Amino acid sequence: MKNKKPDNVVYSVEKGFNANVLPYATNVGAPVISVGDVVSWKSRGIDNVNKELGNKFNELKLQYQKLMQEYEWNELVYSAKFSFEPVIGEIYHLYRDAEGVNFLSLIGPDEWNKEHIGTFKLNSDKKWILLNAQESQLY
Repeated sequence: MKNKKPDNVVYSVEKGFNANVLPYATNVGAPVISVGDVVSWKSRGIDNVNKELGNKFNELKLQYQKLMQEYEWNELVYSAKFSFEPVIGEIYHLYRDAEGVNFLSLIGPDEWNKEHIGTFKLNSDKKWILLNAQESQLY
């Protein structure tokens, strides 16, 4: 019992008096060590990241849908029947004839009585830009 130190003295045989390097308080007068609320911080961080990623996903999804719609319109126009070389920047009209065959024309929908599918403009990249479409023809 002679070598026993009191409980409030921090001493070890291997390291000696080492209270100043310990990660915890060693006496009554030491400052309180409290663990921060890391769980709520993580939860808020996860929520923020999930919202941001969700927003980016929705933006990409809308861009994809728009791209697919452009692709489908271009596919429809390029597969249509026409016997002329379209000029870049001109406006063309896509129609469906009585047999159900699509054809491209310069004649506007007000000038004759054919089933009008849509109005398009050819850009410099040879992509057909939809200017106007009938409600029943929209994808």
